[in-house]
Amino acid sequence: MATERLLSARDRTRRLYALLTERPISLYATAGLRIGYGLLYLGFLLREFPHRDEIWGPGSPWTPELAAQLYDQTGWASILALSDSRTYFELCYALAVVTSALFALGWRTRAISVLFAVVVASFHSRSIFMTDGGDNLILLMAFYLVLTACGRRWSLDARRAARHAAADAGRAAAPTGQLRATRTMLVTVLHNCGLIVIAVQVCFLYGSAGLYKVQGGTWGSGTALHYVLNLDLFRPWPALSQIADEQTVLLAITGYATVLLQVAFPFVLFGRLKYPVLAMLLGMHIGIAVLMGLPLFSGAMIVADLVFLPDRFYLALRRLWGSAARRAGLGKFVRQAAEVPPSTARLPQQGRADGAADSLHVSKSRVPPGRGIR
Repeated sequence: MATERLLSARDRTRRLYALLTERPISLYATAGLRIGYGLLYLGFLLREFPHRDEIWGPGSPWTPELAAQLYDQTGWASILALSDSRTYFELCYALAVVTSALFALGWRTRAISVLFAVVVASFHSRSIFMTDGGDNLILLMAFYLVLTACGRRWSLDARRAARHAAADAGRAAAPTGQLRATRTMLVTVLHNCGLIVIAVQVCFLYGSAGLYKVQGGTWGSGTALHYVLNLDLFRPWPALSQIADEQTVLLAITGYATVLLQVAFPFVLFGRLKYPVLAMLLGMHIGIAVLMGLPLFSGAMIVADLVFLPDRFYLALRRLWGSAARRAGLGKFVRQAAEVPPSTARLPQQGRADGAADSLHVSKSRVPPGRGIR
């Protein structure tokens, strides 16, 4: 019996080691995260463009001197605090816009992902008292995505890698040295570990939010959403909020379903039940964005949920889209995503694709910090 347990433990260890080191998993999911957060932050910066000086610039009530005092206590830093010049601030803002766009496009993704994380952290810490749950999540994901190979799919890097692979198709494959093999394994381990950290982060977020609601009496009585819909801070469409508030029974059912979904979320990720759960969570976040006026938070959560969709899901969607486009006579406008043949792939570069994609089976309104998470 002891020998069987030892062999079983060794077998599980070998499988875990193979999962982490053999090839990067869920490349389409990380590409979706890259595109989603790049576009989301780009839209956020463009939306706040008329108010940029009051929020982050020299004209902000939270002056660079006050920010520097806070940095001394918290350890935060910001490139915006290096100078109080308006010209310097405008250059930083332009850099943030360009970086977000390039990150979404997947151009030189490895370097741009680091720059994107620096930009998000700098703007976040420059005016930290005006952030909410959506800002916090985007900040975390920006750092996590630095570890991943999020430029291997749906990116300019992937297109460039495909062209290089086609040009080198007739040449003999170069032998792989020990240094390259080590680098390949390191990049793969970082990607897979980063992806697992993202998945665990989202599970903690949903689980903690659900457990927090369980402790509240209004969620237990089914009246929590009634009070939310009557808060002036969360009523961008008062008439729509009033119509929703009149559906008393539906609001109570929605409240109970929300708590159940969030608490049960980490436990449904290993089966097909996760698909209807993710669909219901999508509806919940759309409702939060419309009824409560929290589009940034809802968008950040919707994008984060993409990590639980395996690569076969994205490939099936691509096939369905191509089939529908051909039936509609748009076949010539549909381009399949470029893939690099496994034999010519160079793993350490983000633009280089590896072999067959695997799946991950672990699987503004401005408000006070953390309000959106609840």
